[in-house]
Amino acid sequence: MNTQNTLEQLKGLKLTGMAKRYEAALSLPVHQQEDVHSLIAMLTQAEVEYRDYSRTQKYLKASKLRYHALPEDIICNTERGITREQLLRLSDGMFIERGENVLITGATGCGKSFMACALGRSACLLGYRTLYFSMNKFMDALTQVRLDGTYLKWIKSISTNKLLILDDFGLKPSNNDARIALLDILEDRYGIGSTMITSQLPVDTWHSFLNEPTLSDAIMDRLSASAHRITLTGKSLRSKKNY
Repeated sequence: MNTQNTLEQLKGLKLTGMAKRYEAALSLPVHQQEDVHSLIAMLTQAEVEYRDYSRTQKYLKASKLRYHALPEDIICNTERGITREQLLRLSDGMFIERGENVLITGATGCGKSFMACALGRSACLLGYRTLYFSMNKFMDALTQVRLDGTYLKWIKSISTNKLLILDDFGLKPSNNDARIALLDILEDRYGIGSTMITSQLPVDTWHSFLNEPTLSDAIMDRLSASAHRITLTGKSLRSKKNY
């Protein structure tokens, strides 16, 4: 049997995980090599693990998360306004499965963006496509797609992500294009995807911030339905570089 030819065929078929495990198996002395059934099981498991890893790395890169954040790095206590149990309930990804939104508010420096990125990273690890936007970049992207005529394509591309994170909502006044885009996005995602928003503004002021009664009603109706609300409190943690 030409084992080298088999190895090259595995690589040619892009079965990278299998190829690596097979190559490792071939390096063992004959008396230490697995029987055919065990070897097939090992190769299959190796390919599954490799594809899971590759998918996760792809999702993390495409997500464009602002921080390399992990849920275990988040300080949970009464002073901060969040418990470890609340964080764990969000880290398991079930809110994404149920199409529920997450609204995180609090003063500047309290760790809103860090928490959103930590939950976004967890989503990627669980196999959910995730996309992060700061609102400034969201507005810039919106202006560009309006100009080049790719608005509908852009909206559709956003809808392919199971979790959308919009960071620092409310820092700049909202124009009509932004309100319409937000409504289009929420309409596409309603019940099938989750939107996570961070803001310094309390949620009950978002309606007046949007400043257009009809669109505001529609946006807030889709955002607040079955939403998890987290209000972070306490002193700014930015100087500590630890959230």
